[in-house]
Amino acid sequence: MIDHTQQTRVVERPWGKFEQYTQNMLSTVKVITVQPGGALSLQYHHLRDELWVVLDARAKIELGHRVIQPQIGDRIFIPRMTTHRLSATGDRPVRILEISFGEFEENDIVRLEDIYGRAISVDDAPSTQSLDSVL
Repeated sequence: MIDHTQQTRVVERPWGKFEQYTQNMLSTVKVITVQPGGALSLQYHHLRDELWVVLDARAKIELGHRVIQPQIGDRIFIPRMTTHRLSATGDRPVRILEISFGEFEENDIVRLEDIYGRAISVDDAPSTQSLDSVL
């Protein structure tokens, strides 16, 4: 399991368990679906951190200078200003549960590369930080 955050809490119950990703925090929760062969922009954010929970097999995640082939259920914490991208490498869609912490604005996406021809933002590019502290 790739678990980079202390914010996830597992609570056991007689009937099983639940995983709590946020409590009383400013957050936005989405399920992102990427079609086979598709990819998000290589991007970063100024105003939010993200926690991705992998829901399907065959996801490829670029995080900084690393490439991760996560398993279903893996959790990947993405600090603000860290470049990242999700791709679907198989013949089926890939879904992740995305929990954003901080101020959520779609215009906070700074795109560095995009296969769909959307605008690329190169100003304020993040420095090549070491991700050893978050991986």
